[in-house]
Amino acid sequence: MADVVLPQLGETVTEGTIIRWMKRVGDEVRRDEPLFEISTDKVDSEVPSPAAGVLTEVVVPEGATVEVGTLLAVISDSAAAPAAAAPEPAPAAVPTPPPAAAPPPAPPAPAAAPPPAPEPATPDMTPEHAEERSQPRLLSPVVRRLVNEHGLDVSTIEGSGVGGRITRADVERIIRERQSAPAQTPGSPSAAARPAAPAEERAPDAGGPLIVPLSSIRKTIGRHMVASKATSPHVLTAVEVDFEGVERVRRTARAGWRAQEGFSLTYLPFIARATCDAIADFPQINASIDGTNLVVHRSVHLAVAVDLDFQGLLAPVVRDAETKRLRAIAREVVDLAARARRKELSASEVTGGTFTITNPGQYGTLRQFPIINQPQVAILSTDGIRRRPVVVTDELGDEAIAIHSVGVLALAWDHRAFDGAYVAAFMDRLRDIIQTRDWEAEIV
Repeated sequence: MADVVLPQLGETVTEGTIIRWMKRVGDEVRRDEPLFEISTDKVDSEVPSPAAGVLTEVVVPEGATVEVGTLLAVISDSAAAPAAAAPEPAPAAVPTPPPAAAPPPAPPAPAAAPPPAPEPATPDMTPEHAEERSQPRLLSPVVRRLVNEHGLDVSTIEGSGVGGRITRADVERIIRERQSAPAQTPGSPSAAARPAAPAEERAPDAGGPLIVPLSSIRKTIGRHMVASKATSPHVLTAVEVDFEGVERVRRTARAGWRAQEGFSLTYLPFIARATCDAIADFPQINASIDGTNLVVHRSVHLAVAVDLDFQGLLAPVVRDAETKRLRAIAREVVDLAARARRKELSASEVTGGTFTITNPGQYGTLRQFPIINQPQVAILSTDGIRRRPVVVTDELGDEAIAIHSVGVLALAWDHRAFDGAYVAAFMDRLRDIIQTRDWEAEIV
């Protein structure tokens, strides 16, 4: 017998909503076969069965939101009769109030009298009533919360989920469209059709501030970051790196790379590849804290932070990155980032990272102090790379001024795991690899 629990679907995810059970009580289930669909603030994904057998009990119904680690179902290793029937989904829509002219309720029926049978739906019921009756099957708690927070009319939202279900992505698309739409005059048709924002999101007057409640993902990230700062004594070590060797290869290979791969050759895969090699010499960088133990991981499962349209962050994982060359790492990072923004990642693709890279340098940052992704012990920030004058030395030892591409790499690290000398040596090794490797041979 095996318990099915809600897995950790990302380091900052604390709860999820059961959208759909793909198996019913009494069904046979194969190991790793999709068992249920889960929706969180970061991913919508199908979760595979942890064991093979018969689904004998479903504890959490569709539509319920529960915390990570909650018992969801039980799988028996025999074909025994089901222990219990699957609970009915809880209604997700707010009940419609009775008409104003409804007659007063009848006196209660005698105790022995059976309850009246529910009135069947008539074929000629109006579309409005059909919508009201179908809403409970279409709105998950997460979607309903977003709808209520932003004052949306669900009848105007076209659902892209199974059976026309309105997904969180559908709602967030409407929210983005509304936020980016130009302002309308009070008498214009567009303004009349758009629902008013909830009172807590409106400015008290024309010159007052706009008060916007924190979204669920912002609250979750906030809790995770505060906990990380409270757990780890954070230290920052930064080095300046000359990327001229990388830049020469990028300039030469740029057109051919884009033609072959379909995306730009950025600095990130060079840095990621060099980081994996530097970790081989300083393995404690690729570790996590477990109570009073430092767990040094043999494989580099490289988490790369991805911005979700300025609404939050997700760090999908390139597994066994130390075994992959630059081109393979670049392809995987681009694929994971694209699917992260479309919320198409599976649970296994956003968990299990052992070291994280965050990449604000695309916006020209000078130096960032990132917060450690617990329980990891370090996170690397790749900051802006600019053309700058530098002192170079030729083979004869003569110095000259040249224009090179220079940037800063900053490592936030946990002082419980090691001391500054170890980190400084790691960063020096990382810089040396970036500056001296034959990168042209690497991307062939």
